[in-house]
Amino acid sequence: MQKVMNRRGPRGITRPPTRRDTRRPGAGPRRVPPQVPPHPTELFTQRLLQVLSGDRPLHWFARHAAHQGFDDLLWLVERRALLPGAGPRPTVHGVGHFEPAPGSYEVFARIAVGPRLHALAFRLSLGEDHRWRCTAVELGGRPPREPRNGDE
Repeated sequence: MQKVMNRRGPRGITRPPTRRDTRRPGAGPRRVPPQVPPHPTELFTQRLLQVLSGDRPLHWFARHAAHQGFDDLLWLVERRALLPGAGPRPTVHGVGHFEPAPGSYEVFARIAVGPRLHALAFRLSLGEDHRWRCTAVELGGRPPREPRNGDE
């Protein structure tokens, strides 16, 4: 206690050291500028990859599919097309698209599973309710369905 009382130094300075933080108390969080939403082709690529890799169940994608798209995806999931097992997780290496008509996209993506690259192709159509739906899916150039008797 004696050491504290006998400390030499300037006396009479009662204010704390100068504040270097530019934020002010009570100002609230800083505003983040609004971000541009991702393109539908990127969203659907991620959604399809989650289903094909087993991260999400097939029925989770049902509301995003229409017509033959759900059947194509069901065929691919049944054959465990991109399930990694104990290996590396599938990742998206690139996405591209072509707009053949207003309100539709033909999308292609490169999916890497370890050292192998897979080609994912699908079609998106804008519905009357202004929601995008997947109407066709192919993986690796394989036909999405097995040919039936008499069909080629």
